[in-house]
This record gives sequence, structure tokens and C-alpha cells, in this order.
Amino acid sequence: MTAGSASVQVHAVVSGRAEGPAIVLSNSLGSTHRMWDEQVAALEERFRVVRYDTRGHGLSPVPQGPYTIDELADDVVALLDRLDIDRAHLVGLSLGGMTMMRVAARNPERVDRLALLCTAAYLPPREAWLDRATIVRANSTAAVAESVVQRWFTPEFLAAHDAARRSCESMVASTSAEGYASCCEAIAEMDLRGGLPAISAPTLAVAGADDPATPPAMLAEIADTVPDGRLLVVPDAAHLAPAQQPRIVNPALIEHLES
Repeated sequence: MTAGSASVQVHAVVSGRAEGPAIVLSNSLGSTHRMWDEQVAALEERFRVVRYDTRGHGLSPVPQGPYTIDELADDVVALLDRLDIDRAHLVGLSLGGMTMMRVAARNPERVDRLALLCTAAYLPPREAWLDRATIVRANSTAAVAESVVQRWFTPEFLAAHDAARRSCESMVASTSAEGYASCCEAIAEMDLRGGLPAISAPTLAVAGADDPATPPAMLAEIADTVPDGRLLVVPDAAHLAPAQQPRIVNPALIEHLES
């Protein structure tokens, strides 16, 4: 299956080894491709690194919502087609992990290995996501920026890294309200649990030990349900575990993708 007409041409940045294995990194709700900054240098030594902005985020188009996880998956397949990549390692965090899970279940021929970070196959209650979409459409993403970043990192990290906190809050606040809200609606309607047994790609599920948004039990469910899955719990990390603990996450990612 290839991407349908619902796909949009997302903004992408390609770096690293031109002839290396391709790795595609998918960002969280409210962030851009820059959320992977702590991973890029390590990955570029080995891979052709493709980072992109999810639709409605960063420099990507902002179609009118609501969006669906299938549409976000269509965007990834269309990106692979655009870059002439037959198969790639897929890595996603939170919303990006949901997107990559769907691609892996639906388009297994396009996926080599899979890494799912701080994400979930199902994330109720639905009403909470719809309420957040309503708030953002009415008041802009600035209304939720502070509370979102409080979940991204542990309190100790935020207290010690004020510049990083302000930078992340600015990233969230600069996200299109329509794009953010429409992705909230995609999460509200999402249930990927039934597709997990269809994921044939070897899968690494990475949890932040202190993640209030997608706690380790949600990653354990993924690792236990996909046929070839394993779990890594990262200490002293909340929802953006790769940004907070790159010295743990980067070697784990590389080991998994090169296995």
C-alpha cells in the first residue's frame, strides 16, 4: 500500500551518510524535528538521517483538521516515496511513535527495524484530548505550552536547565493551533492495540521511568504484544527521554538498529 491522496508533503531535513541505511525520526505532539537534536550527531555517523515535522507542526503544511493516525502514516509513506527509500528504520516518540506503529502494522514492507519511545497504542480518556483541542483552538498553543513542557522533563531537570525549558515552551507555543488541535483529535480516536501483533519489525520500546504522560506500563504492553519486542526503561527521564538522557538512549537506539 502506498500513501493515498490524503497525504501532505511534510517538511524534512536529511543528513548523515548518503549511502547509509535510512532512519526516519518522527516528533512528538507540539514539537518539531529539532526535538531530536541530541540524537543527530550520533546517528549521522552511521545512517542517512531523515527528520521531519509532523503535519500541522513546524514548517509542514497545516491542513484543516481533524487528522487521523492513518493520515499521519500516509505522510510518512509519501516521504519515503519522495526520497526513494524502499525500507527504513522508523523511530518515533509519543505522537511520532503512534504514527510509526501504524506504518509498521499497515506497511510492513517499508520498515526494517522499529523504535517506539514514550508512546502508547491507546491513550484514553478521549474527552481529555478533545478538551485540549478545544482549548488550543480558542486560546492558541501558548495556553498549554508550560503544562506540556512540565510533562516532557522531570522537575529536577527543568530546575537545572532553564534555557532548555524556555526553548521547549517556545517550540510548543509556536505550533499551529489548528495543527496541534487536529493531532489531539487523532490521538482521541486512536486505538492501535489490535494492530500490534501484525508488526513484524523487531521493536525496541523505550519508556521514561518518570513519564507521567505515557508511563512504562504502556511501553511494556507494546513490547509484550508485538512478536519481536523488548523494553528499555530509562531512569531519571520523563516524556522526552531522548532529550533528557541521550547518553542512555543513543547507544540503545544504535545497538537496536544495527542488530
